[in-house]
Amino acid sequence: MVVLAGGVGSRFWPVSTPARPKQVLPLAGSEPLVRQTVARVLPLVPRDRIRVLTGAALGGAILEATPELGPANLWLEPRARGTAPVLAWAAHSLMRLDPAAVMISLHADHVIAPEGAFRETLRAAAAASVAHWRLFTIGAPPSRPETGYGYIRPGEPLGTDGRARQVAEFVEKPDRATAERYIVEGYLWNTGLFIWPAALMLEQLRQYTPELASLLPLLDEGDVAGFFERAPSLTIDVGLLERTDRVGVLEADFDWDDVGAWDAVARTRSADAAGNVLVGDSYAVDSAGCILWSEEGATVVFGMSDVVVVRTNGTTLVAPRARSPELKALLAQLPPALVQDQS
Repeated sequence: MVVLAGGVGSRFWPVSTPARPKQVLPLAGSEPLVRQTVARVLPLVPRDRIRVLTGAALGGAILEATPELGPANLWLEPRARGTAPVLAWAAHSLMRLDPAAVMISLHADHVIAPEGAFRETLRAAAAASVAHWRLFTIGAPPSRPETGYGYIRPGEPLGTDGRARQVAEFVEKPDRATAERYIVEGYLWNTGLFIWPAALMLEQLRQYTPELASLLPLLDEGDVAGFFERAPSLTIDVGLLERTDRVGVLEADFDWDDVGAWDAVARTRSADAAGNVLVGDSYAVDSAGCILWSEEGATVVFGMSDVVVVRTNGTTLVAPRARSPELKALLAQLPPALVQDQS
């Protein structure tokens, strides 16, 4: 079991910073996202078979957020290069531990319920990946016409139960009209939850991902730093899954959400009668649909609708909820010192 826990989570600025990224924040409840992820799989996978993939700068914060784990549970990537290189390294490392390993890859910032159904889906996907010798992903039935997610068009059934299917097509983030059509036509959200035999993943990389295939001998030689130094920035979706025809999808029978921007907090935390989500010393008066997050002092809005107000570490952000996914563009226009951790 590997948990992807790199990245900064800049769409949750100013709370999420390079030194305290979103995966160690309690954005979906009282516990950090990464701890919720680990707790979710401990009934399925022993602690000594869990590896958190992150950067060296975040190792301490990850361990502080997950007291169930220790340093041996961390695999520290030398450079951030995207999901294709880090998952290639993880598969190669797992093969050394167990040549027959089936690898499950999770993200540290997902919200999933009920957890029992989630674990049963992972078991079913692991069995299907071996039985059909395919790379598997989990597809979630859409609950709304989301324009911030990729989608999967399921293809022909694999086997007789009908739940496992071929992937006919991966499609990128659509506009709203297209997303509405995808729901009607039975497309699934691409969750980024992956299950596959490690040996098959490496075999497929050698066949379909020349950007990394020529670098895999460096991992054979134990030169992890050299592999990451020469590897391009590449996602596993673009680098492999969209190129091979050996991908299957298992439909989720659990609720799934990607905590990607401040607007997602309204889906992961309880709201008052007017739809306001209030965290910390926050008050919304004659206001509706607001997200208030206060880590220092009191935050009050009066007569407002659908705004995000975040107060932390001497910085206050005020933005329309609808524009919260655009925070990366905002940060590019701010002084670099302001977007770094000032704690």
